[in-house]
Amino acid sequence: MQNLQSFMETLSGLVWGPYMLVLIVGTGIFLTFRLLFWQFRMLPLAFKQVFGKHPDKKDSGDISQFASLMTALSATIGTGNIAGVATACVLGGPGAVFWMWMTALFGMATKYGEGVLAVKYRHKNEKGEMNGGPMYYIERGLGSKWKWLAVLFALFGTLASFGIGSSVQSNTVALAVENSMGIETWITGVVITAFSALVILGGIKTISKASSVIVPVMAISYVAGGLVIIFNNLELVAPALKMIFTYAFTGEAAVGGAIGAAIRYGVARGVFSNEAGMGSAPIAAAAAKTDHAARQGLVSMTGTFIDTIIVCSITGIVLVMGYIMAGNTFGGETGAVLTIHAFDKLLPGVGGWVVTFGIIFFAYSTILGWSYYGEKCCTYLLGEKYVLIYRLIYIASVFVGCVATLDLVWLFADTFNGLMAAPNCIALLLLSGIIAKESKDFIAKRKSGELY
Repeated sequence: MQNLQSFMETLSGLVWGPYMLVLIVGTGIFLTFRLLFWQFRMLPLAFKQVFGKHPDKKDSGDISQFASLMTALSATIGTGNIAGVATACVLGGPGAVFWMWMTALFGMATKYGEGVLAVKYRHKNEKGEMNGGPMYYIERGLGSKWKWLAVLFALFGTLASFGIGSSVQSNTVALAVENSMGIETWITGVVITAFSALVILGGIKTISKASSVIVPVMAISYVAGGLVIIFNNLELVAPALKMIFTYAFTGEAAVGGAIGAAIRYGVARGVFSNEAGMGSAPIAAAAAKTDHAARQGLVSMTGTFIDTIIVCSITGIVLVMGYIMAGNTFGGETGAVLTIHAFDKLLPGVGGWVVTFGIIFFAYSTILGWSYYGEKCCTYLLGEKYVLIYRLIYIASVFVGCVATLDLVWLFADTFNGLMAAPNCIALLLLSGIIAKESKDFIAKRKSGELY
């Protein structure tokens, strides 16, 4: 086990080296300028698409745009928003929160591009369901000579689903429940595995229905709890924000006192949380009912805003407030336990439970969403006949995650996150002209009245 952990540490360090960080963030920056800051100009319309009323159209797709976003958010709003932010703050210092924000702002352009290409190059399988995602827009958009890259993405996506999708989530839940309630991890494993099986075996429509209920309730509850803490401790807000911005450029309180740690862990955990550039969310976007690829791109990019700019910010600010109250120390804690204690310290008797239940539902919804992502990647590689086998193995991995060591599970997840991002970002850069063309076409058709 020690040899495996050492190997994964080395591999993770290589995958998440400076080249990968430049590729992921650079893709977002490039698309931001290529699309003339589209994510900022079109954000109001994007939220209108999510929450507004739409004409009754029979657009092609399997699920509604809202259900598609909720499915994507079910996979993105997870333990990364709680445990991941805490890990980033401990390893990278409070300044890591700033770099998470930067990753998200540029990542919105990346997520938009992913959504556009997902719909542009999707197709129906023999069951009449939509298949889409990076593996399809790589092969269909770049041509058959690039199929090797599509295969690599699908392989990494399948493997990543067992890390970021199942084992990381169940691991964090098991530890949080043990810390808060004293329940042994294997017992939590049995329960969460059983509830996961109930939904996962039903496929995308069952997953989207569950996500459409769980995601809004859990996100609103968690954010509300965080806002209560912030407003009850307003005197700590300004110092916390000052520390986040200052340490982002000085590297103070980061591992080794280096600014690189703040950037490295801020970007890595930011990507882990909102998944911009990883290529996971477009798999759900491809299933959405929509009349134009750019419209779904707008819906997709709101997920990054909600996940990081709203939910992760709540966690990050509360953690830094707790850091200040404790005399500029995290007390040797990390992960979900640190977030639970910070919330409980600032909102005694209630705060810890807000995080504990948030972790349970965040993680559960992520397990559901990622089962669909991994299934589609596996289907691309092996065909539809292996769907049930994949689902059963995935469900089993949920239990395994509950009894695995935290460090090894996170290393596994981080590594395959990065490996997924590489082929996806390459495709986004090479197909950026298509993204720009679809965006211009969408604007022109709306002006002419052809689209609402």
